[in-house]
Amino acid sequence: MYRKFNQRSNGYNNGNRFRRKFYSRNPKTDLSIVRAIQAVQTLETEGSTKESVYTPKNKFEDFSISTQLKKNILYKKYIIPTPIQDQAIPAILEGSDVIGIANTGTGKTAAYLVPLIEKVSKDKNEKVLIIAPTRELAMQIDEELYSFTYGMQIYKTLCVGGMNSGKQRSELRRNPHFVIATPGRLREFIEDRILDMSQFNNVVLDEADRMVDIGFIEEIKYFIRLLPDARQSLFFSATIPPKVKEILYSFVKNPITISVKVRETVENIKQDIIKITNSQTKVDQLHGLLTQEGFNKVLIFGRTKHGVQRLTDELVKRGFNAGALHGNKRQGQRQRILQEFKTNKINILLATDVASRGLDIDGVSHVINYDLPNSFEDYIHRIGRTGRANKKGVALTFVD
Repeated sequence: MYRKFNQRSNGYNNGNRFRRKFYSRNPKTDLSIVRAIQAVQTLETEGSTKESVYTPKNKFEDFSISTQLKKNILYKKYIIPTPIQDQAIPAILEGSDVIGIANTGTGKTAAYLVPLIEKVSKDKNEKVLIIAPTRELAMQIDEELYSFTYGMQIYKTLCVGGMNSGKQRSELRRNPHFVIATPGRLREFIEDRILDMSQFNNVVLDEADRMVDIGFIEEIKYFIRLLPDARQSLFFSATIPPKVKEILYSFVKNPITISVKVRETVENIKQDIIKITNSQTKVDQLHGLLTQEGFNKVLIFGRTKHGVQRLTDELVKRGFNAGALHGNKRQGQRQRILQEFKTNKINILLATDVASRGLDIDGVSHVINYDLPNSFEDYIHRIGRTGRANKKGVALTFVD
């Protein structure tokens, strides 16, 4: 079995000596990982500092929204709003600009979709633009929007790279109510005069910090310059670093700020370290883990596209149901593999950090950092794929 790394453990040749070795390999990355792994352990040993449970002020049936929208929400078995939904939905319904600071997995997509759908249902001249950093997140928003708008005659277009551009252009000419786009494809359509930004009086920037991380800050500034002054602007981000602030206050006006991000790691994720031994290869140790009880739905992170593919091929050769998600895959392949993981046709998904941005998959039992992440933020993003919706999860990190 894997063993927990903390000050009380005498495993791994004494905790303090191990820490010093861990720092010395790559001080910036390794220190960040240790910080992250110890964050939850500190909370575990300081029981008196536990936060109070949030009590929602509303139920979904209490919101001032249409009967059909309430039916669609109920069909999805949403009864009690999450904290970000409970606070953001009323503010957006009132027409306020909103800054939502929330981790992924907190229900932020529904927090802005529900009130914007209501706004469009009352006035079909309203147009909504949602900008997301990755294809995967954009497609998940598109799926959510589809389920929330059943029977409401609200139309949408998904504009992302790697998919049929001609079809997307044709759909845009039909003047949909919602456009969900990634920055690259959005800029292409703007420059080709297929899409007019001045038409959108409701705009959402989702996971703005990720857009900046990936390198889209100039595109976001460009989009904001083209937007009409009279608009409702919704801004969602897990963090607001200096580069995000550059775009934030040119985007929103007199915003209501809602923060439900209370700590860097989630309390229901158990974080452990796997010490690479000399007696086994790294892939053999991974093999041993994956055959243990409870490893039902596993997300494994690697550093490079080629490394992720090689490891996937090796696991498949060893008899595991595994698939890979990385930038060398065509969009159709990525969609198929992601769908197979969601529906449990495969139970092991290997991914690079960029390919996994915005993934929201139910029931991930374990996240395994086969290769160390490049930063503390990447580590937090990775482990946040498990322990979602109040379920327990485990995050394991391989270290030399």
